[in-house]
Amino acid sequence: MRFHLIDRITEWSPQQSLRAVKNLTLGEEYLADHFPGFPVMPGVLMLQTLVEAGAWLLRLSENYAHSIIVLREVKNIKYGSFMEPGKQMHLHLELVERSDSLATFKGKGEAEGATCVQARLVLATYNLSDAQRNQAIVQTLQQQARLLCELPGGCAASQGA
Repeated sequence: MRFHLIDRITEWSPQQSLRAVKNLTLGEEYLADHFPGFPVMPGVLMLQTLVEAGAWLLRLSENYAHSIIVLREVKNIKYGSFMEPGKQMHLHLELVERSDSLATFKGKGEAEGATCVQARLVLATYNLSDAQRNQAIVQTLQQQARLLCELPGGCAASQGA
């Protein structure tokens, strides 16, 4: 199962921050098991929304320089209120530090004014040795970005936001 949890990128500033939203609906298959009779978004998937937001900030800021971005480390994770179907999580990620292959972020997800998840994340960036495969991945990510960005002209036009 592959997750694409971010529904919309609403704002981003290159090498600085990104804002996005996640709408939780009853149609998401993992809710059938977590928990029957009291469906809530699992904590690990709340964390995954922050990871995805951080990866999008890197992709957009660095013009898709890396085809693979993975979670390396999580620090100071805190969970607050439940994320229930019908709620919208507002995500905010800030880039704290960037080195050659690592990026550190602080992020927060809130629903209806209450914090659902917050953490410091370290993401690692890679490229595959197969240049054709890298290019195919980047093209797919660029198509996804066009769907995710609600700003006029898409993500590229929002750099001054």
